[in-house]
Amino acid sequence: MSEKRKADEDLEERDAKKQQLGDGGDEEKNEADAAKPLVQGPEHVGALVVCGQFNWDMVGKRDNKTSTPSVPHGRTLWAPHIFGPLKGVRVRVAASGSNAGHNVIVTEDGRCFTFGRNVKGQLGLGDEERRDIPTLVESLKDERVVGAACGRHHTLFLTDRGEVYSAGDNKCGQCGVGNTNPVLTATKVKHQGAPIVKVACGAEFSVILDCRGVVFTFGLPEYGQLGHNTDGKYFITSTKLGFNNETKPKRVLVFVEKGRDNHSTPVDEVEVRDVACGTNHTVAVDAKGRVFSWGFGGYGRLGHADTKDEMVPRRIKYFDTQTRGVKHVFAGSTYSMALTDNGNVFSWGMTKRTGEANMYPKPVQDLCGWDVRSIGCSVTSVMVAADESVIGWGCSPTYGELGLGDTKKSSANPTEVKTMDGLHVHAVEMGMAHTLMICRDDTEQDKANLADLPEYNI
Repeated sequence: MSEKRKADEDLEERDAKKQQLGDGGDEEKNEADAAKPLVQGPEHVGALVVCGQFNWDMVGKRDNKTSTPSVPHGRTLWAPHIFGPLKGVRVRVAASGSNAGHNVIVTEDGRCFTFGRNVKGQLGLGDEERRDIPTLVESLKDERVVGAACGRHHTLFLTDRGEVYSAGDNKCGQCGVGNTNPVLTATKVKHQGAPIVKVACGAEFSVILDCRGVVFTFGLPEYGQLGHNTDGKYFITSTKLGFNNETKPKRVLVFVEKGRDNHSTPVDEVEVRDVACGTNHTVAVDAKGRVFSWGFGGYGRLGHADTKDEMVPRRIKYFDTQTRGVKHVFAGSTYSMALTDNGNVFSWGMTKRTGEANMYPKPVQDLCGWDVRSIGCSVTSVMVAADESVIGWGCSPTYGELGLGDTKKSSANPTEVKTMDGLHVHAVEMGMAHTLMICRDDTEQDKANLADLPEYNI
C-alpha cells in the first residue's frame, strides 16, 4: 500500500471516529437521538405506473436466445399501465438505473421490494432467480428504507438511519463490503461516519453522499469515475491489465477547476448536494450550485468541451458564466442533465446512437416554460415529469420506455405522452429499457384518471 493511500485512509478513520464520538452528552439523550430517523425519504407517495420492456431476460440482450426454461415472462408495454402486482399499494420510492434490468420499490411504510433480473443476486433475496413480481427483501424487513440505486448487476439500499446496504455482483468491490465476494443478501456497506443521505450507482461502481456534503466512492476505477486521481490500472502480465478496485467507501478529497492552459486549481468549500452516475462517469452539484463531473469523457458527457477522462471532480465552466444555479443533476449511460432553480433543463453528451454529441451543456428548448419536477434517464431515452404531463424523447430503437404507444414508438424531440395527460407524476425513474412513475392518487379525480389506464399483470 502506498504511503499516500495509507495517509488518506488514516484521515478517513480519524474523521469517522470524531463523528461517532460526537459532543458527548448523557446516554438517554443519545438513545433518544438514535431512535429518530436521520434521513427523510421523499414526501410524496402515489400509485406506480409503468411502461417499457418487462421481459427481464430480454432487456439489453442482442438476440432472442435465453438460457432460462419456458416460464411466464413479462412483455413489452408500449403505453403506460397501472402496475397490477402493486395496485392499491402506495409507493414512496421507485428506483432503477440506465444500466439496470432490475428495480427497487419502497412502499409508504418503508418496506422494500425488488423485482427484475437477478443473475448476480442484485435483488438481495439470497438467490439468483429472476422475479417478475415485487418480492419483500427479508434481510431489510427491520429497516425503514428511504432510497435506493441500481447498477448493472448490483444494488444499494439507503435506510432512514443513514446506513447503506448492498447486494449483487461485487467483482470490482462495488458493493463496498470490504472484499470482492458476491453479495446475495442485502449486507451493510463498510462505512463509518456521518449519516448517508443519497446513493447512486454506475455500471460497476457506487457513490454515496453524507449529510455534510462529503462524497465517498467504491468499485471499478477504470476511467477515473471514483474521483481518486487514478484509473487504478496495473499490469498483471506484460499483456494483461488489472485494476486496483476500491472495496469499501473512500472519500473524494479534491475538487478542481481548469483554465485554458489545463492547469488545475483546487476548489474550496465544496458541499455536494446531489450526485448521479452514468455507465462510467459521475456528475455532482454543490450547495453553491457549482457542477462537477469526472470519469469517462467520451462523447462530451462530462461537459468540458472535450473527450478527456477526468480522474478527479472537475468544475464545469459553462455554468460559471450563467446566472443560473443548478439544484439537481441526472445521468444516462452516455450523457448528463441538470435542472436549475428557475426550472431550465440542460443536457450534454450523447443521447442518441448516431450523430453528433453535445460537448458542453445546452438548454433543452422544448422544455422552456414547463414546471419540471423529475427527470428519468435511460440509455438514450429521457422522461420528464412536468406540470400535469409527462414528456419523453429518444431515438429508435426504443422498447416502450417512452410510453408513446405501439404506433409511434420513438421521438427525436420532446413529445407529450398523451395517455398521461391530467396525471400528476411526482417522480419518474428509468431503467435500461423501462420506466417507473409514481403518480399522485390523493383525490377522487386522481383516482379516476388512473383508472383510465390499462392494468399490467404478470
